[in-house]
Formats: sequence, C-alpha cells, structure tokens
Amino acid sequence: MIKVKRLGYLLCLIGIATALGHPRETASEYVAPSEAGPRGKAPKMQVQLLNPGKPTKQYAVIFYQGDEAFSGLLEFADKYHVTSAHFTAIGALNRATLGWFDPKRKMYKKISIDGQHEVIGMSGDIALFQGKPVVHTHMVVGNPDGTTRAGHVLAAYVSPTLEVMVIVDPIAMKKRLDPTTDLTLIDPALK
Repeated sequence: MIKVKRLGYLLCLIGIATALGHPRETASEYVAPSEAGPRGKAPKMQVQLLNPGKPTKQYAVIFYQGDEAFSGLLEFADKYHVTSAHFTAIGALNRATLGWFDPKRKMYKKISIDGQHEVIGMSGDIALFQGKPVVHTHMVVGNPDGTTRAGHVLAAYVSPTLEVMVIVDPIAMKKRLDPTTDLTLIDPALK
C-alpha cells in the first residue's frame, strides 16, 4: 500500500514538473481566421499607378514609418476597387504579428515579432469574398543575426518603409468559406 502511495506521489510530481516545463498554450496565443483581419491604419500610405491605360494595372503601394501594412493593403483594395491582384514587397518593420495555421484548432498560432527586422519577402493576393476584397499575405522577416521568421501576416508595422508592387488583374477572383478549415479559399469555379 505504501509503495502504491509513493508511486502515486511520484506520478503527480512528474505531472507537475511536465506542466511547468512545457507551459500550456492559452487561447490568447491563437486567433480564429474570421478574427484575423486588420486592426491598424496606414495614414502615410502612397499609391502610384505605374501603367495608365492598360487592362492589367500595376501599382506601387508605399508605406512609411508607423503604417500598418495589412490594413493599408485592404484600404488600397477598397479605394481602387481591386477584385483580383497579386503582390510582392520588401522593406522593414519594427513590430508584427505573424501566424501559423493549426488545422486541428482551425486557428492561427500567433508569432510575435518585436524590434527592427528586414522584410526579406512578402507575397500575397487579393480576391473577393461576399463582394468585398480580402487580402491574403505571407512574410519572411530577417532577424538582426541573419536568421529568419515567417508566417501568415496578421499585422505588420512599417519602419521605415515597405514597398509593395501590386498587379491588378482584369478578371475578378472569388473566395468561398471552406467549412473544413474555416478559411476563405480562392475558388476559380465561382463566377
């Protein structure tokens, strides 16, 4: 009987040590796709059409110190009536929240980026969901030691600039809600 109690105490202590050694992830470390939209502003953003009169338009969308780029891209898409586009970008930022999609939870695990980082590459697309433009973008950032971090962009605060080259296509792309993942996915069959 004493050996059973000791084994029970030992298993309890192992459980406590394991819990302390591997902290549990909290709900605040995750965000649902429907709540992963932009929250900031981009008041310094400037836009220049690079090829007037062409059916496929090319824009330079330039962000400056303090602009939140994800929000700004959505603002750009609304203002310029973008229904289908793809883009690439380079620049720098001083704060961001990226995400890694966890298919079991159907949520993004947040990846916090603090301090000055180079934007090694950012790419994405714009398509319509329920008649409104949706921005989908991923980013790779360079740490001061040359290592990188990457993920789905939830927020990106520019410092000092982010240069986004956008190609707007003449045909609209549409998205649908995928019930398996709770993500909005491009569906070429939608007209």
